[in-house]
Amino acid sequence: MAKFTVPGLSDSEGVRVAEVLQNRLSAYNDLHLTLKHVHWNVVGPNFIGVHEMIDPQVDAVRGFADDVAERIAALGSSPKGTAGAIEKDRSWDDYSVGRDTAQAHLAALDLVYDGVIGDCRKAISEVGEIDPITEDLLIGQTRDLEKFQWFVRAHLENSAGTLAHEGARTERQAADEAR
Repeated sequence: MAKFTVPGLSDSEGVRVAEVLQNRLSAYNDLHLTLKHVHWNVVGPNFIGVHEMIDPQVDAVRGFADDVAERIAALGSSPKGTAGAIEKDRSWDDYSVGRDTAQAHLAALDLVYDGVIGDCRKAISEVGEIDPITEDLLIGQTRDLEKFQWFVRAHLENSAGTLAHEGARTERQAADEAR
């Protein structure tokens, strides 16, 4: 590990912010792989709309991972972008839906976004006490993730504002309810 961090932070503050960011890096790497999995495995009448909606999300989330990794390096730490790092940092289950309908995948993906966004908000709160630059980075990324979730939910919402998978607690349950 480097013997420096960004100006204005102590070495220990830089290390703590980098640790928080490492969790985000692993989550973003997992998310862009999950999104690509959905892209490849979605079927049914709404296939093309969902297939084409997902790729820009993949690209954006890959960009988030790159920005977070570069911030970790600027803080004097070493970003870990390996499959092993994802597994080590993971506090969530692996995506559980294979080849399935657009509705099933989108309902499951909505729960994935719930988890990622919730964890981003916790990270924002923690780093906001230490480093407003990192806080700003995470706020912008979270704003975009919330927009992506809105895109997903628009496919699942009825005219009364109810989601097709309302109350589902697992990806599999959400997929089953949305089908």
